[in-house]
Amino acid sequence: MKLKSIKISTRNLDLYYGKTQALKDISIDIEANKITALIGPSGCGKSTYLRTLNRMNDLIGGVKITGEVTIDDEDIYAKNTDIVALRRKVGMVFQKSNAFPKSIYENVAYGAKINGIRKKEWLDDIVQTSLERAAIWDEVKDRLNDNAIGLSGGQQQRVCIARALAVNPSVILMDEPASALDPISTGKIEELIFTLKKSITIVIVTHNMQQASRVSDATGFFFEGELIEFDSTRKIFTSPKEERTQNYITGKFG
Repeated sequence: MKLKSIKISTRNLDLYYGKTQALKDISIDIEANKITALIGPSGCGKSTYLRTLNRMNDLIGGVKITGEVTIDDEDIYAKNTDIVALRRKVGMVFQKSNAFPKSIYENVAYGAKINGIRKKEWLDDIVQTSLERAAIWDEVKDRLNDNAIGLSGGQQQRVCIARALAVNPSVILMDEPASALDPISTGKIEELIFTLKKSITIVIVTHNMQQASRVSDATGFFFEGELIEFDSTRKIFTSPKEERTQNYITGKFG
């Protein structure tokens, strides 16, 4: 029997926005090179949990976090954590594509330049490789100097994924990456996610039950700040242990 390789581990995680508790005693192990979906109704804590994995909640005033989050067995909330290095390792793709108002090339090269890479041939290679990995190179290779804002929503989202890939993360967090896209663009994003898991651990927040069941290996159901159930996606969608999970995935609430 193959031992699970745990990439991200959370233990007894509580998060407060001021006096409001948004996450309650979350303990979860996320496997390496798997796709983990987080589902649940709006405001249930799934996006808040996602943002604890690269310390994006640090940017919000009045947030208090207790418990433990480790990535590759390192406590990411330790006092000596290099947050810039953490966010290189743990990339993020948001619900709305946030392409910069710059050329496609400059969008993808951005992170590499911040990390001190200036040599043009190196940047050219990083841009091409990242766009290829994001399955959009063939669509934009003759338009690299065009403004990324001129691309379609689906293309912009894949450029944003290429930008995240350009710094070689080992984890990518995706917060409803296809919710604003048409079905064809959504299909392309899902195919891309599936391809990327060969080398990257992916955690995706989605409201789309079909999407969660199609792309993910494991699924966690959040409700009112609690992790109600976490298991293989097949078990969650065919034989959940908790009645609340069953009610949510069958559309009785949410």
